[in-house]
Amino acid sequence: MLLSTYGSRGDVEPLVALAVQLRALGAEARVCAPPDEAFAQRLADVGVPLVPVGPSARKLTQAAPGPSSLPQRAAALIAAQFEAVAEAAEGCDVLVATGVLPAAAGALSVAEMLGIASVSVTFQQLTLPSPHRPPLAYPGRPFPPEVTDNRVLWDLDARSVNALFGEALNTNRVANGLPPVDDVRDYVVGGRPWLATDPVLDPWRETPGLDVVQTGAWLLPDERPLPDELVAFLDAGTPPVYVGFGSMPMHASADVAQVAVEAVRAQGRRAVVARGWADLDLIDDQDDCFLVGEVSHRALFGRVAAVVHHGGAGTTMAAARAGAPQVVVPQATDQPYWAGRVAELGVGAAHDGPTPAFESLSAALGTALARETRARATVVADAIRTDGAAVAAKLLLDAISRPRKTSQGQTPLTA
Repeated sequence: MLLSTYGSRGDVEPLVALAVQLRALGAEARVCAPPDEAFAQRLADVGVPLVPVGPSARKLTQAAPGPSSLPQRAAALIAAQFEAVAEAAEGCDVLVATGVLPAAAGALSVAEMLGIASVSVTFQQLTLPSPHRPPLAYPGRPFPPEVTDNRVLWDLDARSVNALFGEALNTNRVANGLPPVDDVRDYVVGGRPWLATDPVLDPWRETPGLDVVQTGAWLLPDERPLPDELVAFLDAGTPPVYVGFGSMPMHASADVAQVAVEAVRAQGRRAVVARGWADLDLIDDQDDCFLVGEVSHRALFGRVAAVVHHGGAGTTMAAARAGAPQVVVPQATDQPYWAGRVAELGVGAAHDGPTPAFESLSAALGTALARETRARATVVADAIRTDGAAVAAKLLLDAISRPRKTSQGQTPLTA
């Protein structure tokens, strides 16, 4: 099995979980992902090889290139897929494609070129066309404000995807003996995409023409112990508030650590600050705050009073699974959606906008730290499934013998 992605930590971590489950069932798995050291180490920890593809995701995120460069960056990424993924996929039976759309389009094209079965996977449903909600707009290509019909918006989305990625994808396809595709988004989504999210956090509504397989979220049984110093800090007082923004560089919030720690202290709480890609640090030498790097969210979130984060799918799921109330400060892409889901479920607060101030974050923390929020978070935690990666691994193995051709030449799995 070749598991292919390009994106941030939230695009890589689920594949770690799936690879471990596949190996437990006797299958060999390798992962194509950005060449970041943190990703390589995470995979090495579970004995799964990394095949590097494309530039460093962290450096690209921190550089924050403008929207006008998106087609050029996508073209380079698609070309990298045809090179690295094609070599890694030799001898594989199945290719699982996820991550940013141009990378997935390239990986699926490689599977088609090699004649191996493939499945398209998303870790949030906002990339799946649905009349029930609008699509996300690409940077620099906003939708006309007067258009409110979701079906029309999805048509406009398809045009944007073709304009941004179509030429690069088809140039590489034709150069490798494949026919061009007319609709890049529909090629990636296909007729039977997999949605690797929890049905409680991310309920899918049936959509005509789209046979979605919702497996549940892909979670790794993370048994890593917390560092001794962190355990000592947790044991020394009441549960702290976790503050971390994962793979977000927080360019618009240079003082986010200062704001967050002051807001946490105003609630009479201690803080655990995660460095992350924003390179957060402690604001002073008081003993009520502790700085962490890479730690097990599963082990830590069960011991905190609340989790303040960016709203990535993985962090949202980890906090919900732990029964920890959340404050989501969404930065981009799918994060406002997860913030809304947290608020709708009553398990926390959605911060209004990406730049927290002391007053706004304090208000959100007040909601998250309320007794009723903790009670609701406990109820939701009990309803969340933890078998998504095992379900997906079994579907992959069971479906290998039942491939079928589509009109555009892919060989998708039938689950």
